[in-house]
Amino acid sequence: MVPLTPRVKWRAILLGTLLLVPAYWSVLAGVVSAASDDTGGPVPGPLIAFGLCVVPFLFLALAVLSQHPRMPAAVLKAMALTLLVGIPVSALAADAVSGMVAGIGAGGIAAIRADLVHSWRIRAIGVAIATAVVVLAVRTAPEAAVLIAPCLPFTAIGVADHVAERRAGV
Repeated sequence: MVPLTPRVKWRAILLGTLLLVPAYWSVLAGVVSAASDDTGGPVPGPLIAFGLCVVPFLFLALAVLSQHPRMPAAVLKAMALTLLVGIPVSALAADAVSGMVAGIGAGGIAAIRADLVHSWRIRAIGVAIATAVVVLAVRTAPEAAVLIAPCLPFTAIGVADHVAERRAGV
């Protein structure tokens, strides 16, 4: 296969991020509503359900736009990784934002096509750094963390791929 051009990869990352933002805000609003003692807030179920229903489509968009050779398998693997990584990280970090960044980032590693010079390990390090930034930001500047969180998972993968390409001299 011909390697992806940076323009195609970053277009996929941009569209994936644009699809992630409403899903992220919907899930976050539902979680906050569920944790709130206020009875006049929105019902959390539909908000969380909407956000979670968008996630497979954003992984599908990432796989299609990055021209993944095995799109259906990549989307299923991305969904499984999202759950397997996101739930434990949310439990360990004791906040929903960090778990969403880690889980969605892990899913993005599977959904975005990797060329020969790209390594899942470098991508995982990129997502781990983005997650660590969010964990620290949630504790020091929660408003900023909530705002920047949906921009980080796929951007971290793109930056990690760029680092791998620079190391390989491509």
